[in-house]
Amino acid sequence: MNAPLPGRPSPWGAWWLAIRPRTMPLAITPVLVGTSLAWHETGGFQPGPLLAALLAAALIQAGTNLHNDAGDFARGADTPDRLGPRRATAEGWLTLRQVTTGAYLCFGIALLVGIYLARVGGWPIVALGIASLAAGLAYTGGIRPIAYSALGELFVFLFFGLAAVGGSYYLQTGRVSAASLLAGAALGLLAAAVLVVNNYRDFDTDRRAGKRTLAVVVGREGAQRLYVWMLALPFPAALAVTDTPWVWAVGLTAPSAFNLVRCFQRESPGPVFNGILAATARLQLHFGLLFSLGLLLPRW
Repeated sequence: MNAPLPGRPSPWGAWWLAIRPRTMPLAITPVLVGTSLAWHETGGFQPGPLLAALLAAALIQAGTNLHNDAGDFARGADTPDRLGPRRATAEGWLTLRQVTTGAYLCFGIALLVGIYLARVGGWPIVALGIASLAAGLAYTGGIRPIAYSALGELFVFLFFGLAAVGGSYYLQTGRVSAASLLAGAALGLLAAAVLVVNNYRDFDTDRRAGKRTLAVVVGREGAQRLYVWMLALPFPAALAVTDTPWVWAVGLTAPSAFNLVRCFQRESPGPVFNGILAATARLQLHFGLLFSLGLLLPRW
């Protein structure tokens, strides 16, 4: 096999970059939080549904990322002047057909995993699974893609927050509670904040490409205010889920949230926001892990 050209990843490396592994915690962490809340309330959990939910979430996330990679290229949105990370299709590392096929393969395997989850959770999980797959396809596909509208953050809040946490909790307990939805709101806001950073960074190129993202609609100052609230509200939401003192551990991420808000407001738009985006994703991961740990530890 020929060695990859300088600056060009190997074929496997191209696929690895195309699925955007750094975004995987956004899909996986809510499943852990929902399962941990179920453990907190019932004292046990079912490992089968947990593992299947983690796999399905990762596959849908990978499929959505691949579909987005291919869709943006096909629509001409990935121009040479974009500020985000390099994209596999736009760079020519993989063909449009390969990336599209990879997306559908991920969605197909997720559907097979969903059959098992449907047997566990019944029709509510069937409905949630179909909605998740449809949303993943509609994010960049169709006549009016979600990613090209102001609904992207709402999509992330619903599916990476309420649905992911609430659905995981339901698989373990057979019900949905106010606490699970509140926990889902906390995780969903942090996940949506990642998209706010992405769209703020791409404000100019998105506007030229005809994208009407939420950042484009509300303007840069409006996006800054949204980011502040999305990083602030998860803390009181998490503390309201339960009275166990261990959930106060999420406060350990407060300094990171404060620094991110300060950087977001002070830095000029440019490649520096790639770092802010990655740090916001890490904040969601650390917040979710500490939240889960606080729910798993025994009460005093």
